[in-house]
Amino acid sequence: MSTRRELLVIGAGVATVAATGGAGKPAPAHGPAGWAATWAAAPTTIPVRGAPTVLEGQTIRHVVHCSTGGDELRIRLSNEFGETPLHVSAVHVALRAGTGASTAIVPGTDRRVTFSGRPDPLIPAGSPLVSDPVRLRLPAGGDLAISLYFAGRTTVTTLAAFAFQDNVIAQGDVTGARTITAQSVIGQYLFLSGVAVRERDGAAIVTLGDSITNGANTQNNLNHRWPDLLGARLRAAKIELGIANVGISGNRLLHDPNPPAGSDAETFANYFGVSALRRFDRDVLAQPGRRFVIVLLGVNDLGHPGTVAPPSEVVSADDLIAGHRQLIARAHDAGLTAIGGTILPFKDDTLGFYSVENEAKRQKLNRWIRTSGEYDGVVDFDRAMGDPADPIRLNPAYDSGDHLHPNDAGMAVMASAVNLRLFR
Repeated sequence: MSTRRELLVIGAGVATVAATGGAGKPAPAHGPAGWAATWAAAPTTIPVRGAPTVLEGQTIRHVVHCSTGGDELRIRLSNEFGETPLHVSAVHVALRAGTGASTAIVPGTDRRVTFSGRPDPLIPAGSPLVSDPVRLRLPAGGDLAISLYFAGRTTVTTLAAFAFQDNVIAQGDVTGARTITAQSVIGQYLFLSGVAVRERDGAAIVTLGDSITNGANTQNNLNHRWPDLLGARLRAAKIELGIANVGISGNRLLHDPNPPAGSDAETFANYFGVSALRRFDRDVLAQPGRRFVIVLLGVNDLGHPGTVAPPSEVVSADDLIAGHRQLIARAHDAGLTAIGGTILPFKDDTLGFYSVENEAKRQKLNRWIRTSGEYDGVVDFDRAMGDPADPIRLNPAYDSGDHLHPNDAGMAVMASAVNLRLFR
């Protein structure tokens, strides 16, 4: 196995190449018979305060935007935060018709989904469940409508809270209906965490991050998250790699959610998901065909203490570097190529993250990501997204308004900052 690899450092659209040690050549795709993730959503749980969603005699129809295509697919459901078995009365999948907020399906494409031969699976508490293969020709970049029916009273405990896609809840079992009438529209994925397709040489990129990777502040229903736009670039370049986006808004590298008792954060902090160090095996290593991981984490570790987490959870740059080293080691142990993303600028953000001290930590962490050679490749999001007149501030042209999250144009710049030579 080779001990040398190209380290690609991307800054404001300029690539430089240097030799560095690494984990050797990328490992072959993992998973049976070329299965590769084409879509993913990392599951989290419900807040400690507030009324959870309850379904009874209702269908939830999700729309998911897939990266790669194939003739067979598998669906992953999740009851990982449930304390009792989850009974799903029916599951159907079809090609989505239309664009935007449409939840209609293409005639003739509806398929019933079974799990170990059962059309009404019972998912054990704390467990995911992977479907049997479904014969359905999915085009690369296509959308699926995935419908789950719950006949009995079901409290939603496991979900991806920030979908940036309108999904609908309808009365009755309408899992196979061409169109459905919405009782309500939600921006979440309920009990749904992944889709994989069978490919000859199936392989996938996993994007591990926080709200910026999850797609925060982009326009709903347009699939303008930077991993989606990276997927479009890969398809245009005829590089057959799926994208499994496991970004979670509010996620931290080192800490689980810990809202101060009695604070408003108790109504939302659990949506932030457990720490990246804790969820790495579930959200990255368990992805079918995972071959590369792009990591963009650390801004919430800097900004949450004293805002939505206790001040006692303040971290140093060295703490963050140690956490990133753990992700690299675990990725390499599993044969993945690990790519590090530098933290975007956030001077004068409206969320209270910025301080002189946090900026010094960001600079030290970014310098280590760029220059240490410990990641197998680097995407310099910081340099691509900074204001030319004030590089520690987000470029106003790419600012969604809070001076921390990019807008849709900024997401496109982030996707363009990823040098595709990393994956060839």
